[in-house]
Amino acid sequence: MALVRARSVAEVFRFPNPVNEKVARSVGGLVVLLTVAVLVFRTPWLLWALAIGFWLRVAFGPRVSPFAVLASRVIAPRLGPARLVPGPPKRFAQAIGATLSTAALVAYYLGAPTAAWVLVGLITVAAFLESVFAICLGCIIFGRLQALGVIPASVCEACNDIRLRRPQPASGSG
Repeated sequence: MALVRARSVAEVFRFPNPVNEKVARSVGGLVVLLTVAVLVFRTPWLLWALAIGFWLRVAFGPRVSPFAVLASRVIAPRLGPARLVPGPPKRFAQAIGATLSTAALVAYYLGAPTAAWVLVGLITVAAFLESVFAICLGCIIFGRLQALGVIPASVCEACNDIRLRRPQPASGSG
């Protein structure tokens, strides 16, 4: 019975691997729109929406977050075939967004709104780079940490071996 519970809990908190880069980029674009709204209107409820969205994506992958559902079911399918990339770096990037947006909330409620807006500005830049140029800053940091041995190689085998990212042609003998 405990094994069944453990599997179901792991399944609930599953993050896809690989990830469709077009979905990630679409989510990035939606995050840019939200962060710009946060910076323009400077209302705490938009900060809450930003932080909750990141935490939903970290915890549950694209199944629960409204942005991820919209991106995976509506936006990305209209952008053509999926382009698969490793999932762990994308989850790591979402965790950085969750951390920064939560820090922005804390700063806002501790009476440091300028610090909150700076943190939201950092999220805006990162999300813009992801959505427009497919440059994932969180993924770059993940790769550096993996190269330093901080993140074990077993977390993302495809990140270590480029050959695992694309199917290899069959090597048959005549």
